[in-house]
Amino acid sequence: MDMLTKANEIKDEIVRLRRDIHAHPELGFEEVRTAKLVADTLREIGMEVTEGVGRTGVVGQLGAGTGPTIAIRADMDALPIEQESDAPYKSTVPGVMHACGHDAHTAMLLGVAHLLKQSLATEKWQGNVRFLFQPSEEAWGEDGISGATAMINDDAMNGVDAVIALHVNSLKETGELNFADGIALSAVDSFEAWIRATGSHGASPHKGTDANYMLSHVLPALYAIPSRMIDPLQPTVVSVGRIESGNATNVIPAEVYVNGTIRSRDEGVREQLWAEIERAFALAEHFGGSSEVVIHKGYIAMENDVGVNDWMRDVVSDFGLADGIVNKTFGMGGEDFAYMTKAARGAMFMLGAATKDGVMRGHHTPLFDIDEDALPVGTAVLAETARRFVLGEVGKE
Repeated sequence: MDMLTKANEIKDEIVRLRRDIHAHPELGFEEVRTAKLVADTLREIGMEVTEGVGRTGVVGQLGAGTGPTIAIRADMDALPIEQESDAPYKSTVPGVMHACGHDAHTAMLLGVAHLLKQSLATEKWQGNVRFLFQPSEEAWGEDGISGATAMINDDAMNGVDAVIALHVNSLKETGELNFADGIALSAVDSFEAWIRATGSHGASPHKGTDANYMLSHVLPALYAIPSRMIDPLQPTVVSVGRIESGNATNVIPAEVYVNGTIRSRDEGVREQLWAEIERAFALAEHFGGSSEVVIHKGYIAMENDVGVNDWMRDVVSDFGLADGIVNKTFGMGGEDFAYMTKAARGAMFMLGAATKDGVMRGHHTPLFDIDEDALPVGTAVLAETARRFVLGEVGKE
């Protein structure tokens, strides 16, 4: 019996776990209930468990005790969004919901644990599988550290030779599995900036300097950075998300606040973007004002190992699902799994999971949901890839 058939046999349990977690969402580094559910489930399976890794993370391990180790990661945190749903498993926590599919990731990895425990009991393993249930992928703590880095700092990746993960995609049909070799997701930074002038009465603009007017020159310079300052072969994004100035119709403001997001895939380009943004805001000086820019460094770009992707693509093909394989970049989003693929060779794939009701249920929206028929597929791909690794069928190249 192949792993996909076995995963379908435990589909009801995976769905039950996913719905339980979905109904009880917890924000980053607050995943106390979720972590307990995970730890209790792993112990029921018969696994060695460590809690409190990376603050609220959980690590489980199965294996021979010697030999190489493959890790599988699932993130557990939810988002500060009010859910709009009539589903019986909708969030019971006001203002918090699983709007990105981390509930599904956690449930699938628990399903993987069930399947691999069965494999360990009947097959001769030459290595180990480590299960990484990670907190806070969506947000940084007060120290600027997200869940992946926190777990790495607590030695969760020590001795790991390869690491794999998946992410559901609520906008792609079930059956599509997207693999991206090399740089798959971008570095994610943000900026805050202030333009300062003197301001004046709205009826006497000549008696002061106007921060809004200065901004009108800065914005075109900002938007020109990707197209005029950066190598056109390098994907980049500079987007303004928020502008605040003034509080009266007849007062020209003395200060404007601006913030936005910065995306890049090359580390040199990333640093160039920071410098160009500062240079754009410095235009305020030409009009008698001043500027201050603060760059907040976020996740690094995520790089997928081609060989690890090939292990998973081969599994998908052997399941008879090769027609669903898509090979293209994931876009300009970001993921802190990037720190794990930097610590060991690894890869993440995107699992199509669009609902069949025709409603667009985008990530990070109140309408988010997934097709639960995708759960056994993701579970089986992760489980079979890890199984082949611990049996010595992959990972020696």
